[in-house]
Amino acid sequence: RELALTLPSEMMIAEKMDEIDPAAIHRARQFMRQTLAERLETEWLEAWHTNRTEGAYRPTPQDAGKRALKNLALSYLLLLDNPAYCRMAIDQYHSADNMTDRLAALTSLVHSGWTDKLPEAKALPEHFYQEYEDEALVIDKWFSLQATSPNVDVAAVGKLMAHPAFTLRNPNRARSLIFGFCHNNMAQFHAADGSGYEFWSKNLTDLDRINPQVAARLARCMDQWKRYIPSLRKPAEQALRNVSEHSLSRDTREIIGKTLSA
Repeated sequence: RELALTLPSEMMIAEKMDEIDPAAIHRARQFMRQTLAERLETEWLEAWHTNRTEGAYRPTPQDAGKRALKNLALSYLLLLDNPAYCRMAIDQYHSADNMTDRLAALTSLVHSGWTDKLPEAKALPEHFYQEYEDEALVIDKWFSLQATSPNVDVAAVGKLMAHPAFTLRNPNRARSLIFGFCHNNMAQFHAADGSGYEFWSKNLTDLDRINPQVAARLARCMDQWKRYIPSLRKPAEQALRNVSEHSLSRDTREIIGKTLSA
């Protein structure tokens, strides 16, 4: 049920289009999510309540399915302008006895923008970091959930890169933050002013000198640039040509060359 109620990602929708308009895809998908949230509010709230698992955490398929459906319902409820749902998510964050529920609550709060509205929600990202700063994989997820939020633009990602826990020399961290933003945050990466592409080109060349494997993967974020709407093609091409002028590792150079000539 959770899978059936999950909308296709923006990237999946883009793959089905002859001409890709990232901003339009984002608006349409968000409109659909908002409409489902408003029309099915009662059902989402019931799903959140009835799929709460009682007792100690169990990694069983049934309980995992319930957590998934409950957290999907929560993500829809947080799209509504109701502080009660925000506080419900905050309570879930604090009372969760497993990482799935805690991380889901935090992700939904960040992605829905509630961490910019209520002080008690705003404090949660830093609280999460303080709780898990010694657990590298968890902090990778912390960077990723912020980088993929539609409310996080290039300037905000730059601030995250200045965080003491971030370094380009950590490949997992670089993937979580930079690749997460460029690949999974279509609304902000494809900003009309080209700032996302400038961010991509700068960090790609910096990363290529440190970790060519991660850089090569990041290079593929621009594979489809010729299918973008006309207003995005020029800044996208310029970013690719800027990268091509640098001394690159073999794999990254090959990907950029093929992308430009395709």
